[in-house]
Amino acid sequence: MRKKKKKKPSPVFLVAILIILVGIAGVAAHMINRYIPSREPMDLYEYYGYPQEGEAAIVIGSSILEERGVLAGENAYIPLDVVNTYLNARYYWDEDNQQIIYASPSAVQYFPASPEAGTEVWQKDGSVFLSLPFVRMFTDLDSYVYQDPDRIAIRNRFEDVTVVTSQKRTSIRQLGGIKSKILTDVPMGVDLTLLEELDNWYKVASDDGYIGYVQKKDVSIPAQITLERADTIEDYTYLTMDVPVNMVWHNMEVVEANAYFQDMTQSMTGVNVISPTWFFAADTNGNLTNISSADYVQAAHAKGLKVWALVNNFHTQDLSTYELLRHTASRQNLISQLIQGVLAVGADGVNVDFEYLSEDAGPHFLEFLRELSIECHRNNLVLSVDNPVPEDFSSHYDRAEQGKIVDYIIIMGYDEHYLGSDAGSVASLPWVEQGIIDTIAEVPAARVINAVPFYTRVWKTLSGTLSSEAVSMPRSYEIVQENNVNTYWDNVVSQNVAVYEKDGASCQIWLEDASSIAEKVRLIPKYGLAGVAAWRLGLEDNAIWQVITDNLSGGE
Repeated sequence: MRKKKKKKPSPVFLVAILIILVGIAGVAAHMINRYIPSREPMDLYEYYGYPQEGEAAIVIGSSILEERGVLAGENAYIPLDVVNTYLNARYYWDEDNQQIIYASPSAVQYFPASPEAGTEVWQKDGSVFLSLPFVRMFTDLDSYVYQDPDRIAIRNRFEDVTVVTSQKRTSIRQLGGIKSKILTDVPMGVDLTLLEELDNWYKVASDDGYIGYVQKKDVSIPAQITLERADTIEDYTYLTMDVPVNMVWHNMEVVEANAYFQDMTQSMTGVNVISPTWFFAADTNGNLTNISSADYVQAAHAKGLKVWALVNNFHTQDLSTYELLRHTASRQNLISQLIQGVLAVGADGVNVDFEYLSEDAGPHFLEFLRELSIECHRNNLVLSVDNPVPEDFSSHYDRAEQGKIVDYIIIMGYDEHYLGSDAGSVASLPWVEQGIIDTIAEVPAARVINAVPFYTRVWKTLSGTLSSEAVSMPRSYEIVQENNVNTYWDNVVSQNVAVYEKDGASCQIWLEDASSIAEKVRLIPKYGLAGVAAWRLGLEDNAIWQVITDNLSGGE
């Protein structure tokens, strides 16, 4: 019998099978390429910006800084400006004496710079560096030095930190996505600070200085924690009153004006603090003009008033506050003379009114307040500081730092419109309220005092030229009566407004009266502020004292 021949697969069939196999391989390769995580490591020297020999990258919290630290043997140093900007602004560089001054709440300490490493302060190539142990001495932080590449990792947030915990060994990747390069692997049980949530990924920071992304499925749900800390950093304490502050400034230029205290305060009621303008910076060496009076203090105490003696920087027109405060010798001479003068007359506190500070004077002004606060509290004197309503151009006053140092921050809630500006209210209610809101965003409300004006401005436009004159409350009422003007209430500014023509000029007055002052004082209980102040004694309508008292307590 003839054998049956096996049928060979047709070429078409073979090609089809091959196509299918190639397709399966392609799909498999695509699936592997898409769903299998990459194990490619990130070049960490590139990641940290290629630190040079002897340098260390600096990672603070969730930021890798452009600035570099310096390693010298076993010592690690951080640039002074990095410390001041990110960690603790109280390390003050004394250029005259080539040293760091640190004013803690209770003492001023001095740390000379050395041209060699191994000390707290290293002056290297014209730049100032602080050792890590020196920064930790006065600053609550954890710091670690790592190698390959060299980096300094710093944690300085310990309260209400949101973390996720690795549930298994997982990778922190440079970017969100399984194909992104790996920065580091973390074992199970490691807490990572959560920075941002994406669809399937969390952006996180590790304690050893990596900032990247982990898959949500590999970590726990977010939790908020507070890390326990040893209480090693000295905190500020404050001298404050148990009742709302009701303060008025008493402006005087000569010592003889003290004799008029009784006359000036005869009709005054409700006030519990008076601030006479007694001390004037006389020169840039820290010398003071002093017109204080012990008899004045005794008379004020007899009326139940605390006396907060005011010191200002605008009595001498050509005085450079920057030059006065940037030199340690002149700054400390000013403090010494001020404290001696206040104690000599038995006053209860100091009120600082340094205005028109240039931006470069800002750090020196803060150091002045730190050093002054030590002497004030050492002598049981209340320290208050006057500040303009917050604006971008006055950010260097640094109200947040002031609020940590002094007992009271006073907002000078006036001069919204001033000589040389457009016509308008001296202190419209929305502007005043916004000033309060912005201030208490930085300073605890319970230590903020808002000041109101006892004056307004008469605005005149003549032949297209605008001018203005500041007048007292009573004088503004007289002007309205003399010109037989019917005022109207402006709901936008919460003030009575007078508009009239006189001698060819168009005139406007935004009145400060019982109604407008009541609106402003009601903001004190509304926002839980410490109290009210008024500029100034002698410009008031006598009836205004009761208006302030009634509304300061939240009454009508």
